[in-house]
Amino acid sequence: MAIITRFAPSPTGRLHVGNLRQAIHNWLFARRHGGQFWLRIDDTDAARSREEYVDAIHADLAWLGLTPDGVERQSARLARYQTLFDQLVASGHIYPCYESAEELDIRRKILLSRSLPPVYERTSLHLSADEHAAKQAAGIAPHWRFKLNHDAPILWTDAVRGEQRFDPRLLSDPVVRRADGSWLYLLPSVIDDADMRVSHVIRGEDHVSNTASQLQMFAAIGAPTPNFAHTALLTGAEGKLSKRLGALGCDEFRAAGIEPESLIAKLARLGTADPVEPLIDRAPLIASFDFGRFGRAPARFDMGELETLNARIVHQLDFAHVAPRLPQGMDAAAWQAIRPNVAHVAEAADWWAVVEGAVAADMVDADDKIFCAQAAQVAAQIIWGEDPWHALTDALKASSGRKGRALFLPLRRALTGRDHGPDMAALLPLIGQARAVERLEAAAAR
Repeated sequence: MAIITRFAPSPTGRLHVGNLRQAIHNWLFARRHGGQFWLRIDDTDAARSREEYVDAIHADLAWLGLTPDGVERQSARLARYQTLFDQLVASGHIYPCYESAEELDIRRKILLSRSLPPVYERTSLHLSADEHAAKQAAGIAPHWRFKLNHDAPILWTDAVRGEQRFDPRLLSDPVVRRADGSWLYLLPSVIDDADMRVSHVIRGEDHVSNTASQLQMFAAIGAPTPNFAHTALLTGAEGKLSKRLGALGCDEFRAAGIEPESLIAKLARLGTADPVEPLIDRAPLIASFDFGRFGRAPARFDMGELETLNARIVHQLDFAHVAPRLPQGMDAAAWQAIRPNVAHVAEAADWWAVVEGAVAADMVDADDKIFCAQAAQVAAQIIWGEDPWHALTDALKASSGRKGRALFLPLRRALTGRDHGPDMAALLPLIGQARAVERLEAAAAR
């Protein structure tokens, strides 16, 4: 069977971290099995869908490097939905209903008060032709429900959740079309999945009950059913569903300096039995992706853990990968020297300022001023070869008798204005002899 997955966001807002995780899962599974990954824009909600969100979806997937093999838009398929809708009405699989939202809510509360499941009782299904005509004459536009088959349990084997069983008598016949003619999610999604020959529907566990209803819709339109995988939802670091997760999207991750490689590495394995590793090559993530590794417990997303992972990812990024984001004049040698000391690529600008700009001369203790003056003289006299740092420190160690922290810390402070930072053996050649002498003299003069 050809493997085809689809990521089907609605363009009614920006993608959040939960959406991104589903996109990553669909992409990884398709790539793992040599299949296709499709983007479907579920934009049947004309009142809420906006083109700027469509553009943002494309931009976010491009930033993550999740290139779809094809794109569909539901708004271009309305005629197809209408054709199958008419057929399902004619066959009795879909029927009109006239209850208002208030009436349904009251009935639901009555059933709950009687300790009965709040299931739609199919009142409109039993209306006579005259009663239907009276409703229409009164100007009451119907909404439309799919009639579930109550004669057999709904069964499927979920790739994550295992054997699933639903009693259709405990489910309400789902509304598939509103009174204004607009579509709800369920039926268009089934029609699209069938027409697109989607082999695997991969989504969050909040869609499990939708799947139960949709399985009967696939049968009603005479289409084979895809395989299903419902992954556990994300929770926040505090251990419960977090509203903040709904606000975390690509813009927020980019603003925080998170690399797309970090997000892929994190979300690919979050909730699985496999360790989250700082992998910049996606091949191991693709090769190891297996729904059998996923657990059913909620997956805990921690921004602090992502930041730690991001630093480990940044430390592996080569110069070509980051060059467009580095300060002007910063070359491969500079990035190689600075890279181990940054958690985000943008922080390289701070260290480049240390290399090229002014540094604080008052970092050196008073007791070290004479030593800095001596260091300035030595720095001006040594041959500034490939390793000026060891030439400088070896000469100073011999002449001053200093060693260890007493030798290295005053030099670092005078040369960088900081107590910690990149390896001085890599940093000093970038600073250069003239600037080094100038900074050591300035520290001695303070």
